[in-house]
This record gives sequence, structure tokens and C-alpha cells, in this order.
Amino acid sequence: MDIVVKVSQFILSLSILIVLHELGHFIPAKLFKTKVEKFYLFFDPWFSLFKKKIGETEYGVGWLPLGGYVKISGMIDESMDKEQMAQPAKPWEFRSKPAWQRLIIMVGGVTVNVLLAFFIYAMMLFAWGKEYIPIDNLSYGVYADSLMLESGFEHGDKIVSVEGADIEVLNDVSAAVLFGGARQIEVERNGSRKTLTLPEDIDQAVLKSGRQSLFMEQFPAFVDTVLEGSNAQKAGLEKGDKFLSVDGKEAEYVPAMLNALASRKGDEINLTIQRGNNTKTLTAKVDEEGRLGFGYRSPTEFLDVVTKKYGLFESFPAGVAYGWSRLSDYVRSLKLLFSGEGVKQVGGFITIGKLFDDTWNWQRFWNMTAFLSIILAVMNILPIPALDGGHVMFLLYEMVSGREPNQKVLEYAQLAGIAILLTLLIYANGMDIVRLFE
Repeated sequence: MDIVVKVSQFILSLSILIVLHELGHFIPAKLFKTKVEKFYLFFDPWFSLFKKKIGETEYGVGWLPLGGYVKISGMIDESMDKEQMAQPAKPWEFRSKPAWQRLIIMVGGVTVNVLLAFFIYAMMLFAWGKEYIPIDNLSYGVYADSLMLESGFEHGDKIVSVEGADIEVLNDVSAAVLFGGARQIEVERNGSRKTLTLPEDIDQAVLKSGRQSLFMEQFPAFVDTVLEGSNAQKAGLEKGDKFLSVDGKEAEYVPAMLNALASRKGDEINLTIQRGNNTKTLTAKVDEEGRLGFGYRSPTEFLDVVTKKYGLFESFPAGVAYGWSRLSDYVRSLKLLFSGEGVKQVGGFITIGKLFDDTWNWQRFWNMTAFLSIILAVMNILPIPALDGGHVMFLLYEMVSGREPNQKVLEYAQLAGIAILLTLLIYANGMDIVRLFE
């Protein structure tokens, strides 16, 4: 059932993004009186699931969910309609329009995706506000990843500042290190401050390790709920119990406790817990996923949380600011993609699908949709033939030089672009399949 929910959310999100992206091309094309022959959600090689012609445009849904398209008359695109291009240009065709109009048509999809992300973030702030734990409020310090421990950090360090970065929450630290190149971090430890220096290749080490974050918030590990019939219940774990250790390993704080359990998948372990004024030792069986079957208290019970509410008009500038920061971080992260370790981390539809929740959570759904909209915008504007950015590149050449690119050059560039995209698609999704069997 979990996989059905994930797939449903992914397809719905993808459908929204594709339709709105293609509308970004469709609307200016119509405004400039350019004929649009087809408007499709998903691709339709050989046949379509649904199609209906309204006016001069055929609207449809294809069976291959790898994207969507609008077929604009008189434009070299993935259809490679050479017969049409061999005929004299008609007034309603794309190639007959001034370069500035063609440029607006081509950047329309990317523009819509960026504006959509900003709008979604604004509406999320309006509906749910912003709840976060400022880095200054991490009274128990941070739990450092093993890579950070090797660089001199200790569990419980309080992060004071990061070289060249304005940090508000803990995630800002990882972003500054991985995307911003920050290598010096000032921490407070036992009442005194010291500056720690990370290795220059720390970003590659993080990619190679597959770590999701460099630091986690530390807060006490108290049992909040025990699932009926779970291994936790069989072991005698009760609500209010506080973890002290797992098989002798310190587990007083949640991150340490979770890591200790994860390291003993399928094993029988000894839990040392504090119940009231007493210390007890329990024997429990860890399942194959590293869990016992209990929930722990939220960090908000121990750490001061800041909650900001936004009115309708306040939410728009705040949404744009937040969206811009996500866009900037994503663009900066692309440099990692072209590194040795970054290439190995490339993923396809399975990787993206895993980002959605197992349960239907609208806040999480819209957050993911906004971020995917940013990804779609950035990837589409890359100067690769067959993508919007490739068309923009040739249009800018025409506008600067005053000469139209040779038709054959455009055709060969389109073919090369399609080959590049197919190769990337096969590689990314192939890596997903490989990881399933690792």
C-alpha cells in the first residue's frame, strides 16, 4: 500500500508540473498567433490513452510518463517533422515569428515552473506558517556524523558560526559546506569556543558515503508510544522510559539511540533505560529494519521552537525569498553532479519517487512539488539541444549575430540532444535499478 501512495503522489505531482510547464509554452504561442498542433501530458509513441481535437489543437494523454510536450507548427522539435520544415514558412508557424517572440515562447515553460514554485511556497507559508528550531536553540548541541567526528567535531558541540554563511537552522550548515564551499566552523564546547577546519574534499567524501546530513539535533530519547504486539512491548518498554544505552553504547539522545539500533538489525540486544528513579535492563529483538516498534518524544518537547504565521500578503514575498534560496542551493549543488562521486549519486524516477511520504501528507506533497518544479526549471534551461535551453541558445545566437542558424545544424543538434537525454535517462534509471540489488 505504501508504494501505491508514493507512486500516486509522484504521478500527480509530475502531471501538475508537466501540464503547467507546457502551458507556459502554449499560452504565449497562442498570444503570438502561432499554431499549436498538439498538447500532450506524457508521450504518445504509436498510440495515446486519450485524445480530442479542439480547434486546431489535439489535446491528449500519452502512455509513457516521461514528460509531456506541445507540438508547435514550424519548429524543429522531438517530432523531427522534416517534411513540414521543407515547405515554405507559413505566417502561423514558429519559424515565421520574430526572434523575440520565439524566445518568449521557449522560456515560457521554465518561467512558469519558477513562478509556480514561488507560489506554492507562498501558499504553504500562508496555510501552515513556518515552524523551525533556530540553531541557537539547540541546547543539547548536535549529533555529528562520523565524517564530522573525523574532522574534530564531538557530539554535543554547539555550532556558533560557519565561514561565509548566514545560518539560521541546522540544514543551513550542510548547505554551506556542500554547496557554498565553507570549510571552517566555529563551535562551542564545554563553555569555550574553537574553530574546526574541514578537509577540502569533504563534499566528495559526503557524496561517497551517501550521508543525508552532516549534523542532527540532539534531544533526550524518551519513549512516547509503544506499538501493540511490537518487539518493544514484548521487551517491556513503557511510555516515559528514557534510553541510557544500547548494548553498552551511549544512547541518551535520539540520534545515538537510532544509530545504535540500526547497527544491530535482526539481533537481540540489551537496553538500559531509566524508569522514574530506577535503572532497568531489558532484552529486546531488533527487526530487520533496525526498529523495535515504539515512538519517541518530539524534539519540540525539549527545544524551543519558533513558529511564524503569515498573512496572505506577507506570504508572497516570504515565499519568493524561500523559493529563491532553494533555487540558489540547487544551482550550486549542480557542481557536485559533475564530480566523480556526484555522477555515482545520479538517480531517476525511483529516486525521486522515494522522496514522497508513505502516507498522503499534503504539506509534504506540495513541498516536494515546489522543489521538483525548481528542478524541472533548472534542467530545462540547460543549453542542451532538445531542451528549452538548447532552443534559447540558438535564438540568442540569432538575435546577437542577426543570422538564423543553418537548418541542418538545428536538425543535427536536435538529434544529438535527444541522444544525450536518452543516455542520461537510461543511466539515471539504470543506477536506480542497480541500487535496488545492492
